[in-house]
Amino acid sequence: MKIGHHQGAGLRAIHFYCHSGTLGMILFGLLGFSTHFVSAQNFPSRPVRIVVPFSPGGASDVIARTLALKLTDTLGQSVVVDNHPGAGGNIGIGFVAKAAPDGHTLLVSSSAFTVNPTLYANSPYDALKDFQMITCVGSSPNVLAVQAAHPAKSVKELIELVRSQPSKHNYSSPGAGTTPHLSGEMFRLAFNIDLRHIPYGGAGPQLQSLIGGQVPIGFASVPSFAPQIKAGALRGLAVTAEKRMTLLPEVPSMGELGFPTQKGDTFQGLFAPFNTAKSTITRIHADVMKIMASQDMKDRLEAIAMLPVGNSPDEFTQQVKNDITRWGKVVRDSGIKPD
Repeated sequence: MKIGHHQGAGLRAIHFYCHSGTLGMILFGLLGFSTHFVSAQNFPSRPVRIVVPFSPGGASDVIARTLALKLTDTLGQSVVVDNHPGAGGNIGIGFVAKAAPDGHTLLVSSSAFTVNPTLYANSPYDALKDFQMITCVGSSPNVLAVQAAHPAKSVKELIELVRSQPSKHNYSSPGAGTTPHLSGEMFRLAFNIDLRHIPYGGAGPQLQSLIGGQVPIGFASVPSFAPQIKAGALRGLAVTAEKRMTLLPEVPSMGELGFPTQKGDTFQGLFAPFNTAKSTITRIHADVMKIMASQDMKDRLEAIAMLPVGNSPDEFTQQVKNDITRWGKVVRDSGIKPD
């Protein structure tokens, strides 16, 4: 079959169009790559925002503001803190998950980052798919404490007491789904004891209840209970760690008591949206490591009873994965639901 002049011209036009479309797609891809590359090379090109998914005044906020002040000098751009509280941290974390991956929007969050994807049925983010880890700035174990007049003088005595009086003992935490709550559930499940959880709206109300004897057993972060333990208003039975803390040298660790699985801490970490350029992550990480080495940062962390960490992005990624596995199991096994 012969192809007419007009038919042949049409086929050539289609052939050219297909090739031009492919070329256009290639050029578009190269343009996107080059824009991303230029953006990474020019970082930071405008002020940087650190989102904190909690109200001002907490550990995440203190760390974010310290980093913002120092990074303003090292990056040569203003670094501001933006508090986005709500839904146990989900609102702020979800906001950063959808931010442009150019390094100009970062996140400082506690371990809620690793707990929420299991705790909430409709979490607005995937911890591993929506974020790149930069570093864990610091961490602090939780502490099991009782009112000073409580009959239990040790973890062993507490377990024996609860077992001898079923359905009579409760423990408190600063809120459902917090790592102190999860540490309490881990403890309850490990020793198969009848210990009911009473959540409070923060460490302040929990502390008042504990000292007042309404709920004389409690799990909390070390900073929340340390002053009262030192003053003798509370008796610290154990910190949920391998070793004792310098801040509470008189309180034994779960590890030294022979309970190595009873480990649970609250970390404070720095994150960026997924697909942020490696060069940008490297730049931010290097600057934060310099800040971590400063005495001022060490003093700030010590003031909120946080142990400095400062690990690599790969190490922090593994830490996050381990936390998701550990806390996810506790949430599922205990059937914890958010408030």
